[in-house]
Amino acid sequence: MPEIGEVARIVHYLRKHVVGKTIRAVRAQEDDIVYGKAGTSASAFQQALTGKKVLDARQQGKYFWLVMSEAPHPLMHFGMSGWIKFSNVDSAYYKPAAKGPEEQEWPPKYWKFVLEMEGKEKCEAAFVDARRLARIRLLDAPGEELRKVSPLKENGPDPVIDKNILTVEWLAKKMRSKRVPVKALLLDQANISGVGNWVGDEVLYQAKIHPEQYSNTFNDAQIKSLHDSLIKVCTVACETLADSEKFPEDWLMRYRWGKGKKDAQKLPNGAKITFLKVGGRTSAVVPSVQKKTGDVAADIKGSDQDEDMEEEAESKPASKKGRAANPSTKGTAPNGAKRGRAKKEEEEVKEEEEEEGEEKPAPKKLKKGGVKKAAVEAHAAKNGNKGTATEPEAGRRRSLRNRCALYRKPLPIGIVAAESYTFP
Repeated sequence: MPEIGEVARIVHYLRKHVVGKTIRAVRAQEDDIVYGKAGTSASAFQQALTGKKVLDARQQGKYFWLVMSEAPHPLMHFGMSGWIKFSNVDSAYYKPAAKGPEEQEWPPKYWKFVLEMEGKEKCEAAFVDARRLARIRLLDAPGEELRKVSPLKENGPDPVIDKNILTVEWLAKKMRSKRVPVKALLLDQANISGVGNWVGDEVLYQAKIHPEQYSNTFNDAQIKSLHDSLIKVCTVACETLADSEKFPEDWLMRYRWGKGKKDAQKLPNGAKITFLKVGGRTSAVVPSVQKKTGDVAADIKGSDQDEDMEEEAESKPASKKGRAANPSTKGTAPNGAKRGRAKKEEEEVKEEEEEEGEEKPAPKKLKKGGVKKAAVEAHAAKNGNKGTATEPEAGRRRSLRNRCALYRKPLPIGIVAAESYTFP
């Protein structure tokens, strides 16, 4: 899922190629989920933006929006795999492994809308989403007051643009008012905007805090360390536009990928990276650094085996990211680096699928005997109920066979033949 840094990347490209220009034309495809669940439609979106000038592009955590010359203003959320592609520039933050010349398809697959901008430089911007978990809506409010209306007002402060709100004192009060695993607190967008799975893991690693520990068990020094780490990690992620190659060498993000490969989950100093579940989400942890210093959630089990079992059934739907070969070995040429990046994105897709799974209710379990009963009924229907025993009849026959088996023993001398024997 695009987090605070990835959204900052798109805002950067929007400011560079869209802001200050007038939208000449809008193409939009109806989608009753992407538009409909946000209370609008593709036709309303098309009508609202055509001919309007884009004054600015802004962000709050994982949300971003365009400030138009007049209301309404489009507010967007990428969901799990949404993105904005440009016809004249590559905006991707992960590059797929090269498999030959890449074909330029426009409009790109899974597009929801395409904006055609006026100007000498031909530029089009397309919003894409393969999984339909993104949301596109229109906000009918003054451009400067969008953060005061839903859904933005329900989200917590942004660690980069709201530093004056998200202070150490504010964070301490928030943490001590709740008793939840600290990582769950960070990921809750009602508390803090923009922190997702990898950012949360990085923040906790840099602060030397274990993700399972309850939020109300930390001392002042630990909260100060967590606050400093939160501000630093989010700021660097935004300033580098989520380009992981520009992240500091001591960041966990550089080494957490390649799960399942021998010796893959180790830091340069040899420290082991383990994986566990916190609140249903995969968490990368370095136990030698992130010590538990207080109570932890007793119902959370961090087993690599459990996680692998949960992940093995997950499919890998198409997305903007590439699929790749195994990570490169020592001494491999630059193409190996590309494979490593692709492996990283492949595993991030797995984590995204976990997030997506949280939004889907668990399938209903059949009552005991339900499968057997359904099979019997199906067989009976197929044979027109002729010569086919119903489940109760089948049960009686099995019981009879079992009782017969009890008496299949040589009869003692003097006992009548089996044919004349009556069952008790």
